[in-house]
Amino acid sequence: MTREMKIPGLDHPITIEPSSDRVTVRAGGAILADSTNTLVLREANYPPVRYIPFADVDQTLLTPSDTSTYCPYKGEASYWSIDTDSEGGEDAVWFYDQPYAAVESIRDHVAFYADRVEIAIQES
Repeated sequence: MTREMKIPGLDHPITIEPSSDRVTVRAGGAILADSTNTLVLREANYPPVRYIPFADVDQTLLTPSDTSTYCPYKGEASYWSIDTDSEGGEDAVWFYDQPYAAVESIRDHVAFYADRVEIAIQES
């Protein structure tokens, strides 16, 4: 199946900015991530999303999922489930293994669904 790739523009803007704010992600009583090196992705009218480097995520608390989704602006997303949270942890983490060129900087980063984990941000 051929997937349509779209380029961000005036009709659908995407910006990605580095942030030195401290971002901590928790679920089921465990710290999943702790980083001062995140990216803030702003896309169209959606709420901003923090992308956290893989290196700052405790991957031992995650299990790969068979779920995948497609975004015409970013590419194919893969998912992980959170082992410490049986209720909201399924497919709660996503990443783009091979993001499109317009969002290349999110490679090697993950994002968490804000309604399934606790995300604390301490501004720098």
